[in-house]
Amino acid sequence: MVSVRSFARPAAGARTIPIHALSAGGGTLALSPMPGSGGDYRGDLEHIAAWAPAFVVTLVTQAELAVAGIADLGQDLRDKGTRWLHLPLADMGVPDEGFLARWSEASTSVRRALLGGGRVLVHCRAGCGRSGMVVLRLMIEAGEAPDEALERLRAVRPCAVETEAQMRWALAAPRAPARFLRHRDGGAVT
Repeated sequence: MVSVRSFARPAAGARTIPIHALSAGGGTLALSPMPGSGGDYRGDLEHIAAWAPAFVVTLVTQAELAVAGIADLGQDLRDKGTRWLHLPLADMGVPDEGFLARWSEASTSVRRALLGGGRVLVHCRAGCGRSGMVVLRLMIEAGEAPDEALERLRAVRPCAVETEAQMRWALAAPRAPARFLRHRDGGAVT
């Protein structure tokens, strides 16, 4: 059981965000809704910290963080010992020039963490479109066949990748040489 520090009392009916995880690139790749979206921001931070990701990749914009009242998310995650990457994308959008300028380095760092057996959590507001697009791209860049990657991703998060433009960007990934791995987990929600 995860202990929750007493910062503010969660709202009645608050729930911890789910983490939808699957094996990828030698580690565990996951997607989730934005921390606090279920009404328990501090509980979500504890849940994420207990899951122990090497990286949390945030895809929401700074404005979305501010509106949700979690503008300090990056620092809060770093305070929990997690590396944080902020790669903002517009809701329902695809990467713009600013994102693309940072993608190669970010992708390399994330895939390196996965290759070492690490965990990486990617989130947007709902944990569907933007998160699904980036997770699918990472799976393909790590060497997984696009059709298998999409099938496995949607088995754990059916709403992953919401628009045709998002699908095009994800599927345009340069694929690493295939590595033959058995995916035994079938995905997990924690």
